[in-house]
Amino acid sequence: MGGSIGSIILIVALFVVMYFFMIRPQKKQEKQIKEMRDSLKVGDEITTIGGIIGKIVSIKEETLVIETSRDGTKIRILRTAVRCVDVPAEDSQN
Repeated sequence: MGGSIGSIILIVALFVVMYFFMIRPQKKQEKQIKEMRDSLKVGDEITTIGGIIGKIVSIKEETLVIETSRDGTKIRILRTAVRCVDVPAEDSQN
């Protein structure tokens, strides 16, 4: 009887440790990425998951249009394809 209670406690402790070291940090990172993507603005310089660097020229619901070169080449991408904001809109105008 005592051995089965001990093994149940060990399994529960293992799940608690796994939650705090694996699941919780991943959820926190996903939340930060979602907040970053929701706060995108026209003028932000971004990098996509595929490595394309550009400046946001327009935003719709789930798509963005970015300008990728001085020639004015524009690409339409999904909001979920944004990896990071390199230069926020306020900083890029200076």
